[in-house]
Amino acid sequence: MLMTGAQYIESLRKMKTRVYMFGEEVKDWVDHPIIRPSINCVAITYDLAHDPEYADLMTAKSNLTGETVNRFSHLHQSTEDLKKKVKMQRLCGQKTASCFQRCVGMDAFNAVFSTTYETDKKYGTNYHENFKNFLKMVQEKDYVVDGAMTDPKGDRGLAPSAQRDPDLFMHIVERREDGIVVRGAKAHQTGTINSHWHIVMPTQAMKEADKDYAVSFACPSDAEGMYMIYGRQSCDTRKLEEGADVDLGNKQFGGQEALVVFDNVFIPNEYIFLAGEYDFAGMMVERFAGYHRQSYGGCKVGVGDVLIGAAALAAEYNGAQKASHIKDKLIEMIHLNETLYCCGIACSSEGHPTLAGNYEIDLLLANVCKQNVTRFPYDITRLAEDIAGGLMVTMPSEKDFKSDLKVGRNGETIGDICNKYFAAAPSCTTEERMRILRFIENICLGSSAVGYRTESLHGAGSPQAQRIMISRQGNLEGKKELAKAIVGIK
Repeated sequence: MLMTGAQYIESLRKMKTRVYMFGEEVKDWVDHPIIRPSINCVAITYDLAHDPEYADLMTAKSNLTGETVNRFSHLHQSTEDLKKKVKMQRLCGQKTASCFQRCVGMDAFNAVFSTTYETDKKYGTNYHENFKNFLKMVQEKDYVVDGAMTDPKGDRGLAPSAQRDPDLFMHIVERREDGIVVRGAKAHQTGTINSHWHIVMPTQAMKEADKDYAVSFACPSDAEGMYMIYGRQSCDTRKLEEGADVDLGNKQFGGQEALVVFDNVFIPNEYIFLAGEYDFAGMMVERFAGYHRQSYGGCKVGVGDVLIGAAALAAEYNGAQKASHIKDKLIEMIHLNETLYCCGIACSSEGHPTLAGNYEIDLLLANVCKQNVTRFPYDITRLAEDIAGGLMVTMPSEKDFKSDLKVGRNGETIGDICNKYFAAAPSCTTEERMRILRFIENICLGSSAVGYRTESLHGAGSPQAQRIMISRQGNLEGKKELAKAIVGIK
């Protein structure tokens, strides 16, 4: 069954997810003004799947059930699937100008599917069948699943088992005949509150001493002992202001991150995908990271498309669209954005089947893609801010523009004065100019819009994580041999 956006939102109301924000429990979190824009983002991924124009990108035929499913819950069956994934993510970025939150689950599905197959092959476990049954349920119910990998980590110089507080990494605290009990937390979790289920993975490669930390499983988001603490965003309380509109920039959509705490959560055997097989933790991490770094060649490009359009509008509203340096800056923004897209398509086109049968991207090119994402969006935002001008961060509030308080010698109100002095080209009203500048502020400075600037740096691993993988995958020794062969060194 393919849910609609409205059905998805109603399905969240039936859950008993525990959410905390600003030191208090949020009971009606589905309709909370700070949280709701991120839910709207996810709802778009459902509605687009019902649109005939986008059905080819947004849906796929399940290899598990033969039924049509949302592509966000699909196992990639070809390089064409990998490319459609990137194109779908670009589309969703264009429609929301924010993070639509379902990529982590999709990337987790594909990483866990292939890793459990190879784990079972070595150890005779039943993890792969467990996972297939779980994913069938997800596809049939059309659930959103959060992929949870990042642990708080504590002292980065110590292994999980050597931490002063063992809970700084997710770990097994009890093994029962019918399952396991886990404790710990997952940090920076995108879309976690908006998800029906969570699929947890190890955060790094493990050694034998860390085997209790080599754990992967699925559980519902409202499982007993599980709760979320919502992450702050710049300017998030603007959404709480009465009648807030222009000042929000992107009123309808937004991103979401939270700390997810597992306080002795019981996981039944049928939802366990790894439980101590430490030598496969690294494989699961690398494969998830590869898929997720591919994702950034789509979602960030879609948001970039919108930001480029906003910058072009700002130039037009400022009356500067014909200036040669403005044209050149817009060209550079397009060039950088399309280069990111090229990387996403390239690592997809060079994909290959895993032993389990689903398709994996080219890991080297996926890491090159994400390395570029840690840089190019910063240049794109810099250029957008340059084109927009300083008013983007110095303009008065929306209430000032609407104020009827008289201050001028001829009876002018504060609103009159603001609208007079912040007017620009005749092609736009003062309010339209303010709207586009607030929108650029929203994307560039992260004003309640997690999903572009800083997230481009740290999401799917910070820059050094990709450089480590590029070093491993770069085949430097092979390149040396090429040089030797040409110059005649034996």
